[in-house]
Amino acid sequence: MSLTTNFIAELVRAANELEKLAMIEKARLLDRSVATIREMRNTIGIPASYAAADAVFDLQETQLMLISEEATDEQVKASLLEAADMIRTLRIVLDTRAQIVTNDPR
Repeated sequence: MSLTTNFIAELVRAANELEKLAMIEKARLLDRSVATIREMRNTIGIPASYAAADAVFDLQETQLMLISEEATDEQVKASLLEAADMIRTLRIVLDTRAQIVTNDPR
């Protein structure tokens, strides 16, 4: 298994065993997810998005809510599974060497 595959499995496992994790572990997983997604996007050639609709911002928002004890377990679980799905999708793009075309004027 690759590091990416292992991380995806770790995210899914964490989402399914959320009650066993401390708040800091959940926050760390979300932080690693954001960093991984951004790194993979950069490798693929997807430009950084600063739009509020970017799902990475939702992951960061959940992390902040978690730290401030405002996030529910369901929100954290959904964010971990969303991160796993995003990373899996990016991994497929990287593995297939698919070409990404964006409308970014830069």
